[in-house]
Amino acid sequence: MTHSGNHTLIWTGSYTADSGGHGAGIGAVSSGADGALTWLGTAAKADSPSFVAVHRSLPMVYAVGENAKTVQAYRRRGEFSLEPVGEPWPAGEAACHVNVDPHGKFLVVACWGDGQVLLYELEDDGGFARRLPAAPSSDPHRDERPSRAHASLVLADGRIMTTDLGHDLLRVWNCVPGTGLVLDHELVLPKDSGPRHLVQHPDGTVFVVSEYSIEVFAVRAASAAGKFELASRGPATSDGAKEGDSAAEIALSADGRFAYVGTRGTNRISVLEVTSSAEGSALSPLADVPSGGDWPRHHLVRGEWLHVAHERSHDITTFRLDTATGLPHGPVHRLVAGSPTALIVAS
Repeated sequence: MTHSGNHTLIWTGSYTADSGGHGAGIGAVSSGADGALTWLGTAAKADSPSFVAVHRSLPMVYAVGENAKTVQAYRRRGEFSLEPVGEPWPAGEAACHVNVDPHGKFLVVACWGDGQVLLYELEDDGGFARRLPAAPSSDPHRDERPSRAHASLVLADGRIMTTDLGHDLLRVWNCVPGTGLVLDHELVLPKDSGPRHLVQHPDGTVFVVSEYSIEVFAVRAASAAGKFELASRGPATSDGAKEGDSAAEIALSADGRFAYVGTRGTNRISVLEVTSSAEGSALSPLADVPSGGDWPRHHLVRGEWLHVAHERSHDITTFRLDTATGLPHGPVHRLVAGSPTALIVAS
């Protein structure tokens, strides 16, 4: 993490005027030891950089241009400024998520609009070297619904898992240099669940939140071949899904004991406890709390603090987490920010 004294730098994605939003580009926020956030300024002006990722070992940041159908590399300059590196590279329709390999060899972009999953190989300096499209998805339920790739996760074993909320699919890939993503296997989730975002627990279990059914799925590689299977499913909230709800993000506490799910519509953050058994981990809802704003699109757990980005009320609210119970208290702070869509700690 990037620290200055007791402060941590956080990048914010946003929707800008081209998407009807009020952001200006990639924002820079300083988070203090007391959890309070300070707006530093716009790190880079850009059209709807709705998701951002950071290189682990180089001062490089990557952002999708959701409406522009692009992905752009930036190099950090000074305290928080970002300088574009070259021209944007083409992505797909509604490119909505970007994720960088922990070793800095490649990044993956997921595109909600046309379902594309794209791998970009990186040069040693962090610049783009090659764009390699993955094989398209087909609807396992044979309804000819559109593919909606939404997120990617580099697994602990180096494989990549992606979600497709249009086809209710988890797809697991191997990265082959010069070839790109080669499909290892797929796991079909219940029809119309809509798997959206995902996170891996230290024990290897992957937790997936579904946008449409407002559930959490636990999947684990149970076989010697490493094929993922569904271990459990359950509600993402304590009080149940309501009309107009859609789940967004899932994040784990630093110790892996709790998970936090954001639900838009009723604007809640749900706390779930991680329970472990011989069959792997599962999630049990503990409580729902108001998120403190409108349309919690993304949230970040940072130590004892939970920061929630509200796309429609144009703010980021901060809660203090009880490390014993996992429950958020507050909000203890609110920062005005134009249409925030992602919160990513600089590294």
